[in-house]
Amino acid sequence: MNDIAPMKPPSRHHMAVMIWLAVFPTLTALQFLLGGLLRDAPIVLRTLVLATIAVPIVIYGLMPLLQRLRLRVLGRRVRRP
Repeated sequence: MNDIAPMKPPSRHHMAVMIWLAVFPTLTALQFLLGGLLRDAPIVLRTLVLATIAVPIVIYGLMPLLQRLRLRVLGRRVRRP
């Protein structure tokens, strides 16, 4: 008998927290690293550069890690009697 119950998709609240935990530090680090280089650039260009770098980092790097962490924290295994 299979004792692993499928995990529900994250709630809106969990997803919002995971996105914030991924986006805020990523943007902060990028601002720290690239702020001097982009200081004189127009705001639209700064935003374009930061978003172009941040989105792949968040989607392909941080969100999978946060999803796995969420599974560990909430516990994936459910014992059935």
